[in-house]
Amino acid sequence: MKHYIQYPRVAGDASRQAHADLPKGTFEREMGKEGFFGPASFFYHRHPPTAWSHFEGPLRPHAFDLTKLAAAPHSPWDAPVILANAHCQVRYWDPAATMDHLVRNADGDQLLFVHRGAGDLYCDFGHLVFAAGDYLVLPRGTMWRLECPAGAAILMIEATNHAYMLPEKGLLGPHALFDAAMLDVPVMDEAFRAQQTESEWAVRIKCRGQVSTATFPFNPLDATGWHGDLAACRINVRDFRPVMSHRYHLPPSVHTTFLGNRFVVCTFTPRPFETDPGAIKVPFFHNNDDYDEVIFYHAGDFFSRDNIHPGMLTYHPAGFTHGPHPKALERMLVQSKAATDEVAVMIDCRDPLETTAAAARVEWAGYVDSWKGGK
Repeated sequence: MKHYIQYPRVAGDASRQAHADLPKGTFEREMGKEGFFGPASFFYHRHPPTAWSHFEGPLRPHAFDLTKLAAAPHSPWDAPVILANAHCQVRYWDPAATMDHLVRNADGDQLLFVHRGAGDLYCDFGHLVFAAGDYLVLPRGTMWRLECPAGAAILMIEATNHAYMLPEKGLLGPHALFDAAMLDVPVMDEAFRAQQTESEWAVRIKCRGQVSTATFPFNPLDATGWHGDLAACRINVRDFRPVMSHRYHLPPSVHTTFLGNRFVVCTFTPRPFETDPGAIKVPFFHNNDDYDEVIFYHAGDFFSRDNIHPGMLTYHPAGFTHGPHPKALERMLVQSKAATDEVAVMIDCRDPLETTAAAARVEWAGYVDSWKGGK
């Protein structure tokens, strides 16, 4: 049980309601504990907290254009690792064609987010059709492969040595964000039975970061049925029903989709802007001193960012104060349209992430300067 020293006070010229009714000419910054779940204080500055003229040192943020990575061979284990720590590993896989082998991850549950492409997933549990915007959750130990003749682009998020779970939704009730009945599971249909050939198949098994290959004189996806309460599943971002508030800008944690061990995966989908005149209508400046924050941009107009396009990934290490870019800040209280149209995947990690050489090759080095020009 955590017992923080808490004493809510109001000092100086300040708002009594977070993210609303800011003193005229000020910019709000949140400093808190445990991401957005612990005690917090809010400061009201005369200048944007990110309006630096120079920034040096290892705390600088990163932006990677993953669309510039070379297409990987058919295997996801050949896809480059972009970010990793002991509990989470992020890869970007750009398969050029249908896989000619099976894979199995013995290191943890695998989450695939389909950024581009469509096709068929075959796994121990049966067959699923997939399309852009799908999350595919593959429990640790599942054998699987993808058929995507026209290619695809997939963000891979591994829950290393752990499993994915759904978040507790508390007062929202269990059917908020999406009803669990919306989760599709594979079926053992005619397409699944048709791929059960007697020809040779290889299974590439990743365990402790190393890949072993088991070769069979038949397709080991040869199950005739199964029962139990563990399965692969799918849900598309179009099925999300985001939590909204017309009077208060909700923190990103309200969009939590999956829980890993010491990290969460959140999904930003289109929603109406706040309509209360005093409510801020852009993400608030904040010190996320407890979590590394990663966002993958899938589709739409990323209203809080400038020079970011679909297929890019940003990484803000814990301790880095961040918030909207200057152009977005100009629309802090008044937006030119009624709703957002962005779709993005956020990963918040409790432990520091390491960047890789593959990520460095596609980094936008000027990202830290993109906040310059604030009022």
